[in-house]
Order: sequence, then structure tokens, then C-alpha cells
Amino acid sequence: MKTKIYLGVTDSRWFNYLAAQQPDEVNFWMPGASGFKALPEAGLFLFKLKSPNDYVVGGGFFVRYTRLPVMLAWDAFGQKNGVESLPQLLSILRSLRPDIHASDEIGCCILAQPFFFPRESWIPTPADWSKNIVRGKGYASDSLEGAKLLDAVRERVHAVGETEGLLSPSGDPERPLRIIRGRLGQGAFRSLVTDAYTRRCAISGERTLPALEAAHIKPYSASGPNRTENGLLLRSDLHRLFDAGYLTVTPERRIEVSRRIREEFENGRDYYRYHGEKLFKEPINPAERPDAGYLGWHNEQVFRP
Repeated sequence: MKTKIYLGVTDSRWFNYLAAQQPDEVNFWMPGASGFKALPEAGLFLFKLKSPNDYVVGGGFFVRYTRLPVMLAWDAFGQKNGVESLPQLLSILRSLRPDIHASDEIGCCILAQPFFFPRESWIPTPADWSKNIVRGKGYASDSLEGAKLLDAVRERVHAVGETEGLLSPSGDPERPLRIIRGRLGQGAFRSLVTDAYTRRCAISGERTLPALEAAHIKPYSASGPNRTENGLLLRSDLHRLFDAGYLTVTPERRIEVSRRIREEFENGRDYYRYHGEKLFKEPINPAERPDAGYLGWHNEQVFRP
């Protein structure tokens, strides 16, 4: 089965910071927001250091490309952006885009299951790599250099027991997708839910992005997965009410608002107008719509009628 590979150029500072952290996901950010179409979901995204360190030093598995304002990329991924703080991230970005503001968008390649090779295991850059490449280059595993590169990566990740077969040859092309989708981190979850709802609150239709949050239907602490079908994009106040059990969404995807808001707070008129309504916004992809099983769990275990 042919594997698509992408070598993304990064610097030692980004790589060394993340290698020390060993996170469950990373944001390979790009100062511009011009798009990225080089890989399918679960494709192999490798880290190539800038010259003179012409080596492939690690990688991860591609989840999604999205555009996020800098402040929201920080909120979603924090130090998994490869820096210690938001001011530091802005400082690096301003060395590349002097006029950038925290509300401006950057490109975000979200990667799951990242791996970082020790210095002695770094892989020399492919023979056909040009020093003029600034952003990155794609390879296919059925090309000469692509096959050599994939073999070298497999040897190193298997030697340390990482990726649990994600890079092993398999007759099942869907296997990597299933594995990656089952191991998404919180930042990936937030980004995927935000994109699935096209940046609109599922209940109110609000589209002011800083006011929107990805809510778990079944909380992660209760073994709810970081999967889009276990998420709703909600305005922040509605998210808090949802988590506290003052509102829910039925398996038929209708909104119910608890009478306890009126009883306990002598208020809630703005919320009761949603009672009985269908969701304002749902994902276009049926596979990403809220799962009836998770919604039923919330109705029974969290909602306070």
C-alpha cells in the first residue's frame, strides 16, 4: 500500500522543546494561512531541520489542517505549539510577519502520535532534497527516495516501540485512520469540532470564534473520547450550562432546558427560548454529527430536569 510522506522544515528550537516534552499531539504551525493539501488524514508528516542540520529528526501523523487566530492556537495547544508561552509564540511569528496580531490567523497542521528521534538516530535528508526548499516536500513510498525514507523511519520507531504498528505494512488501509482517530488529543478535538460546525454555535448560531468552545458530550474524565461525534461547538455560557446539567440535547437532537434555571436563579429567559428547538447547526458530514448514544448518556447522567 502506497504511503504519502511529507517533510516539513522546522528549526531546532521547536524540535528540541517538544522532544523534551514528549506530548501526545503537536501543532506544526505555519506563519501564513495559505493552506496545506500534501497529505491525507493519517499521512506521515516528518520533521526536517533547517540547514545546516540536514536531517529528518522525527514526525507525527497528520490529522487536519486548519486556520486559527494565534490566541486560539495557543488556547487549543498551549506548549504543544513548541514554545513556552503566547508572548514567545507571537515574538517568533513577528520575526516572520512583523505586523501579525494575536487575532490574526496562522496555518495549523495538527499531528497526532508525534515521535522524536535521539541525535544518534537522525536520518540524513533524501538525496534529491534541494537546499532551496523553504516549507517542505512530499514523497510517495513507491518512489526510490520515499521508500528509503519510510524504511529508515520504520526501523527507528519500531526499535523503540513507538506508533504500535501505524507504520507496519498492512492490507487494511483504514487501520491507521482508526488508530489515529482513537488517539486524538484535546487540541485536535477542539479544532476538529470547531471546523465540523463551521465555526457556529450548535444551539445559538453564534459565530464570534473567541466565544465558542468545543464541549464533550460525555466528558473525557468519564471515558468520553476526543472524537467529533462526542462534541458540540457551544457558546461559552451554553457550554457551562451543558456541563452543569442545566441544558441538554436529546438523541433526536432537540434542546431541553432545565426548569432549575428559573427555580435556582430566578432567571433564564434568554435560555428558555431554545427549549424544544432543533439544533441550529450540525456538521455536514453525518459521521461527525453528535452520537445518539453519547447524547442519551448526557440526558440520563448529567441533565437536571
